[in-house]
Amino acid sequence: MSDEAPVAAEKIEGIVVGVDGSQQSKCALRWAEREAVRRGSVLNIVSAYTIPVFAASSMDAGYSTLDDDLIRGGAEDIVRQARAELEGSTATIRTYIESGDPSGVLLDLSQDAELVVVGTRGRGGFVGRLLGSVSSALPAHSKCPTVVVPLAMAKEQEEAGAAVAADRKCIVVGVDGSDRARSAVLAAAEAAIASDLTLRLICAVPPVGAALAWMPATVDQEAVLEDVRYQMSVGTKWLKSHYPTVKIETDVVSGPPVEVLIRESEHAVLTVTGSRGRGGFTGMLLGSTSQGVLHHSKGPVMVVPDSDDPRLENRKDFDTRAQEQ
Repeated sequence: MSDEAPVAAEKIEGIVVGVDGSQQSKCALRWAEREAVRRGSVLNIVSAYTIPVFAASSMDAGYSTLDDDLIRGGAEDIVRQARAELEGSTATIRTYIESGDPSGVLLDLSQDAELVVVGTRGRGGFVGRLLGSVSSALPAHSKCPTVVVPLAMAKEQEEAGAAVAADRKCIVVGVDGSDRARSAVLAAAEAAIASDLTLRLICAVPPVGAALAWMPATVDQEAVLEDVRYQMSVGTKWLKSHYPTVKIETDVVSGPPVEVLIRESEHAVLTVTGSRGRGGFTGMLLGSTSQGVLHHSKGPVMVVPDSDDPRLENRKDFDTRAQEQ
């Protein structure tokens, strides 16, 4: 079914996907539709538009604005095209058009949505619609997880078809010892179980002598790696206590987090990160990598916002070293 109404008129739940007529947003649309079917969720197709102001040939000539009806008509065309792209889908689909900044509109919708999906960059089908800025701003402030889908996924699917899905066999999540990263791990575990995929926990540790040149010379790289491996083991036990059936792999990799996660994304169905991190492991600032991963990932990236999940509280119960101190 398809119902078109102003966004502000009602509370929107389910999956929200932002469209602007670009190939990037079409790729995000298809990904969101598959996820809506898998979850049994409503798919809400949303387009937001603004009335741009243009300088004329000179400042003295003043400014002119495009007519609201003309711009809204462009948005309506984009929504209709998006709906047509999904003809035959078994998902319940609703469409919405709203006047306002795209980032602000999607951010408002994230209050009630279970997931917001956008493309990495957009060159909107009409003036004033640039999803590129949305994919940078939205994940950092969204109230629900945000998935950013790269255009590379569409090209990959066209060229390789079903072989793409066969080659992508896990869900990857970057961890850094912070509660923000643990919130991401919980969301990634839910996704892994729902898709019957292995959850791969990755902690990337830059070499002490290179990226961490600011650290004291007495810091032993191997000691850092040993501590990270121990914390990964503790984290695995904690996660298993909440998701006993999840299949987990762990890996501690020496290297810049951005490069490591981008490399991992080549074989992942989904790569998951926290929105920001203040890593409990030395030098691990996942938040500083999220933007790099978002714009260079080879597959979809889910950014999970901070949360007050009560399950974070008992993580310390699994750390025997801390209890002994």
